[in-house]
Amino acid sequence: MTNPLPIPDELWAKVPSEAQAAIAAAFAAMHQRIAELEAKVRDLETRLTLNSTNSSKPPSSDPIGLKRKPPAPASQRRRGGQPGHARQQRALVAPEKVASVTDCKPAACRRCAHPLDGTDSEPLIHQVADLPPIEPIVAEYRLHRLSCPQCGETTCGRLPDGVPSGCFRPRLHALLCVLAGAYRLSKRQIQQLVGDVLGLSISTGMICKLERQAAATLAGPVEELAAHIHQAPAVHIDETGWREDKQKAWLWVVLTPLVTVFHIIRSRAAAVAQRLLGSRAGQVVHSDRYPGYDWIDPNERQVCWAHLRRDFQAMIDRGGAAAEIGQRLLWASNKLYEWWHKVRDGTIQPTTFQSSIGGLKTIVRETLRQGSACACPKTAATCHEILKIEPSLWAFARLEGVEPDNNVAERAERHAVIWRRTSGGTDSEQGSRFVERVLSVVATCRQQKRDVLGYLTSCFHARLIGQPIPSLLPQDKSEIKVA
Repeated sequence: MTNPLPIPDELWAKVPSEAQAAIAAAFAAMHQRIAELEAKVRDLETRLTLNSTNSSKPPSSDPIGLKRKPPAPASQRRRGGQPGHARQQRALVAPEKVASVTDCKPAACRRCAHPLDGTDSEPLIHQVADLPPIEPIVAEYRLHRLSCPQCGETTCGRLPDGVPSGCFRPRLHALLCVLAGAYRLSKRQIQQLVGDVLGLSISTGMICKLERQAAATLAGPVEELAAHIHQAPAVHIDETGWREDKQKAWLWVVLTPLVTVFHIIRSRAAAVAQRLLGSRAGQVVHSDRYPGYDWIDPNERQVCWAHLRRDFQAMIDRGGAAAEIGQRLLWASNKLYEWWHKVRDGTIQPTTFQSSIGGLKTIVRETLRQGSACACPKTAATCHEILKIEPSLWAFARLEGVEPDNNVAERAERHAVIWRRTSGGTDSEQGSRFVERVLSVVATCRQQKRDVLGYLTSCFHARLIGQPIPSLLPQDKSEIKVA
């Protein structure tokens, strides 16, 4: 048996064979344990170096002092508008909406003081805006209870048709929902704002009740949007962490150019993505590399290159053989975006781009193959995983209207993520339904350039008088281009 001890072989030969076997086994176990601990240390050291530039971690989690890409050198131009730039002016209010008009005419010539008279056919327009004192319109309804002289029964008067049983009419109800869903105000802040600006008192419990009513009212329109997503030719999808009743949950977002749907659920499983996306054949899905999307046909999926670039940067940061792989892949992604921006600017034609991208595909494929055999286990694993979904890297080069990244979904999530960070999430499933539905309505109205307050007001008014809730489906059914 081979001598594992730092002693002369002749001394080792005098050790009984049973003892040699025990010593060799102990040394083998020790070396195996050391290798396991070294691998664990390498893994922990790698985790310590993760940040928003080389992983999916948000910038808010970056440590203080993280060195980012050096800023561009300061411009030598003066601040403000540059010579030749288009002048930006505030749009004038329409004449029919102007409360008063005052003609300002000079009395005398500024040069010789000669009296002046007449009218300028095209005077300079200067509009000044202000707010009147905000006084809510409070209507009082006195419900008389009268006793019948015949039988003595007491009968109470009824509210007129169209008057809510609660204390707030549809427009004020809609305003409270906008303050929460569009401006992320907490219930306490909404309570304070209503008192400071409108002079009304409202309890936080009443705000919760109004939010539950809003969630029930918006259920139908949001379900229509979800069904519309199923038929869209191209969609973006992403998910981020959430808290519901102090438990881990996930906020999903799926969107097209004119529709956005949010969904909060305590699952990140592939089944949730399947339910949100539907089963339309040929639908192109923009996503990251999360395995929960691996059920999608690789030829109908576009993996986000912005996420891939962070993976490539992580390879560079590991150093050694992985660094060269990462540098080549990052260079390829730089060229890809350079050409793609020229396509979007109209500098080159899409056909030219598609013919030129072939060489870049070859470089990326060969580099990933080399990386999958890299001595760095993490780099090898990442390259191997990307190779398995290689067709998903290039859907944007094959199909019109497909973007190379999933930044649209991440931008849509940002509003919800800030809300989560300030509120800590939701305290109940009912709260989650309000958040997901009001976020869906606000985002969709913004995409369609619709008035959020006006739409919510029309929804609550329709519910009050028993009419169908207005739809949020886009008028343009094509939605060809994904922006």
